[in-house]
Amino acid sequence: MAKGKQMTVSVLSAWRRQFLAHRIAAAGLLVALLAVFWLLLSSGVASFSGDNRAYLGYAALGGLAGFGATALGALGALVLRRVETRTQDCMLGFAAGMMLAAASFSLILPGLDAARDLLDSGMGAALTVVVGLALGVLLMLGLDYFTPHAHEGSGAHGPAVERVSGVWLFVLAIILHNLPEGMAIGVGFAQGDLSVGLPLTMAIAIQDIPEGLAVALALRAIGLGMGPAVGVAVASGLMEPLGALIGVGMASGLLIAYPVSLGIAAGAMIFVVSHEVIPETHRNGHQTAATVGLMAGFAVMMFLDTALG
Repeated sequence: MAKGKQMTVSVLSAWRRQFLAHRIAAAGLLVALLAVFWLLLSSGVASFSGDNRAYLGYAALGGLAGFGATALGALGALVLRRVETRTQDCMLGFAAGMMLAAASFSLILPGLDAARDLLDSGMGAALTVVVGLALGVLLMLGLDYFTPHAHEGSGAHGPAVERVSGVWLFVLAIILHNLPEGMAIGVGFAQGDLSVGLPLTMAIAIQDIPEGLAVALALRAIGLGMGPAVGVAVASGLMEPLGALIGVGMASGLLIAYPVSLGIAAGAMIFVVSHEVIPETHRNGHQTAATVGLMAGFAVMMFLDTALG
């Protein structure tokens, strides 16, 4: 009992030191969480009533599509026991390109259009979406600072990382990566506009396949057996339907909540791409292959958004 209490005190002390060392990030996280909770409280009831119940169903199906694609990629590790690092970097670059294009064409542009229709002001529309982008970045930056997690290339981050096993640190990193993707799917369907939700869901599902494979292979690289590595990679995709429900809950009520939530999802996705995915693809010296993959992913998403939008 005394040992458990001492461990709890040690973890709390590590969190306190982290907050004191990064007060600006802590304040930003608090602001972002309060904004998300306010959007959920003001919109959550509305998302379960009237036509919004159908949008909730669309969001759930979109999140499940992301989960299924992640699982498909993870199961691919059973067949492709080893993939060249260059190929992995190219695949992750492709996923990064699709995420960047999805944030631009399926989140930011519809957010600007919705805010402009609501406010009848170009400047007001831009400011609304920029506020959302800032909240999304603050949310992910704060979670990055204050959630114990680890990346294969850069190692462990966050408070009390020595108290968490290496596998769980990696799992938490995957959760931080998948959450904004699920939120984006949910927000995309929040107004029942399939021209926004469908291409966005398709893009995220397509890029989830190489991501699921990369996660399973990375778990194998840190010493996890094939079965557990694939199982954890498959389970990581469950964050997408959960994130989708959060996203649709944020954006289904107040009219202003929709463009703000689109901005939040876009900011979170762009942060993940810049902070995690691109550095990961460049650390092995395959920048050119990764960049070509990114441009290909961007082009594919732009095509999907135009063809299906």
